[in-house]
Amino acid sequence: MSVDISDGHPAMDYDEHNRTYAGFVRGTVILSVAIAALLVFMAVVLV
Repeated sequence: MSVDISDGHPAMDYDEHNRTYAGFVRGTVILSVAIAALLVFMAVVLV
């Protein structure tokens, strides 16, 4: 995702913001995959 920072606030650290957002998205994907794997495991073992 590209962001035009030409009119942005000079005190805003856009690189850090982008790293934080990317980390959040990565964590959300990992957690979603882990939950899906747990549900599949439970369906196989418990049913």
